[in-house]
Amino acid sequence: MIAPRRFLPSIPSLLALEAVDRLGSAVAAAEDLSLTHSAVSRQLKVLEEQLGVTLLVREGKGLALTPAGARYAASVRDVLEDLAQASLRLRARGSRGSLNLALPPSFGLYWMGPKLHAFMAEHPQILVNQSTRLARFDFGREKFDAAVHFGPEDWPGTEALPLARDRVIPVCAPSLAEGLPPGDPGALRALPLLHLESRAGAWESWFDAHGVTPGELRGLLFDQFFAMAEAAAAGFGLALLPEFLARPEIDRGRLVAAWPDYLDQGGIYSLVWPKNQAPEPALQRFIDWMRERAEL
Repeated sequence: MIAPRRFLPSIPSLLALEAVDRLGSAVAAAEDLSLTHSAVSRQLKVLEEQLGVTLLVREGKGLALTPAGARYAASVRDVLEDLAQASLRLRARGSRGSLNLALPPSFGLYWMGPKLHAFMAEHPQILVNQSTRLARFDFGREKFDAAVHFGPEDWPGTEALPLARDRVIPVCAPSLAEGLPPGDPGALRALPLLHLESRAGAWESWFDAHGVTPGELRGLLFDQFFAMAEAAAAGFGLALLPEFLARPEIDRGRLVAAWPDYLDQGGIYSLVWPKNQAPEPALQRFIDWMRERAEL
């Protein structure tokens, strides 16, 4: 339910407050908004009278927000940003339906990317917007219809559709693999090992699974799979990459497998969406489409 009109200031008044908060003076705000100084001052006065609270005080030649004004300006900025984003999304999609997805960067690029391309080709009436997220978030606060989650089904308040298993393989530049004795996983310890920040202990787990005592495994550290893959292709060391990234790079010849088999690490990539409401038609169509293409 929308609040009574008396609690809803005009957009020009809110823009004036935000600009003064950001720029520090009515003169600068007027220039930023392509208005006259008196017009900005008038909007601010109307806003204060409507709310019945002092929002600004004069400091020298400029204006400063009162504590109440500063708190209100922060909320106003969030509202204006949300409105701008909603308008941008509407303009981009026109009359088409849309989905807003949050995706881990590497999985989104290498595994989900080709599937999204195929989905939109089959469903041209649905536009899929994509944003990068690495951590869980509150669906109630962020404007996403669904997200990809890695790990156990422990995202509260969501439904989940498993998409792909976490299978990894050691890879490196072709020149770095020369001379590796076949069938000896322990020989990989002699190569420089590349590590991912979010997968601490991944190499230790791989060596343990192959009956090798890991020892002290040092090497370069990365925050993204694709950055680590690029470093491996450049010859910096051996990377433990997921199948969705390793396979295309091996097929292209930029990387070679330093061990013949993939190791299933037990993790799952899942599509998740809010449980407390029925999916919109566009999301339900995407869920059904992805269910037929899960790779488990």
